Amino acid sequence: MEKEKILIEVRNLEKIYRSGEIELHALSGVSLSIEAGEFVAIMGASGSGKSTFMNIIGCLDSPTYGEYYLDGIDVLKLNRDQLAELRNKKIGFIFQSFNILSRTTAIENVELPLLYNNKLNSKERREKAFNALKAVGLGDRPDALPNQLSGGQQQRVAIARALVNEPQVILADEPTGNLDSRTSYEIMEIFQNLNDKGITIVMVTHEADIAMFAISNILFKDGKIIENNSVKNRKSASEELKKNPKADINKMLK
Repeated sequence: MEKEKILIEVRNLEKIYRSGEIELHALSGVSLSIEAGEFVAIMGASGSGKSTFMNIIGCLDSPTYGEYYLDGIDVLKLNRDQLAELRNKKIGFIFQSFNILSRTTAIENVELPLLYNNKLNSKERREKAFNALKAVGLGDRPDALPNQLSGGQQQRVAIARALVNEPQVILADEPTGNLDSRTSYEIMEIFQNLNDKGITIVMVTHEADIAMFAISNILFKDGKIIENNSVKNRKSASEELKKNPKADINKMLK
C-alpha cells in the first residue's frame, strides 16, 4: 500500500509570549506530522497550547522558533501576501461561532473566499458557491439569511464556505461547541464524508465523544504533545444518527 504524503509537518515549534520579564511558553518543542487524508482531533485543557498550535498551522500566527511545512512549502519564509494566498488556496477554516455575516445570504457568505479569485466571473463564483451549499445539504436554502437558519444550518454554511476553494485541509476550532448532540453528529457526518473524499481535517474539540469520530487523537498539555493515538472503536456518525433519531432536547433548551 502506497504511503500517504505528509501534508502538515512541524518541527520543534516554540511559542513564547513575553510580558516584561515573564515568559509564557505556549508551545514547547512540538513536532508533528499529519498525512494527507487524515482526520485528527486535537484535545487538551484550556491553556494547553492547542489553539496556539492551530493558529500557527492555519498561518494566522508564527512560532518564536521552529519549522513549519505545509504541502512541502516552508511557511515561515513566506511574506504576508504569500501567506494570504496560501491560506486562501490550501486551508478552509471553521469556527465555533460560525463567523458568517448576519446581513448576507447563505450563498453570498459562501462566495466570500472566491472574491479573491480573479480567474472566476460572477456566474462561476455563484455556481461554485451553490455546489458547496449542496454538498452540505443546503442546496434548497441559498437565499436564506443567517437569522432564518438554525445553528446547525449556520455551521453548514460555514463548512460550505470553507469548502468552496477546494482546500487540502480544513481546520475546525470547536465546530460543535454551540450545537446540540444530534446536530453535532450531523456535522461529524459531513466531516467524515469530506474526509472519505480525501480532505484532511484537523479539529480542536474538548468533547471526548466528538473526538471519537476522528481517525487519531492528539492530546496537548502544558504546550507539549503528550499523546498521539489512533482512535480505537472509531464511531460512524451515520450509524450514530440511525441509533439516535431524535434530537437531544435537553441540550437544545439550554
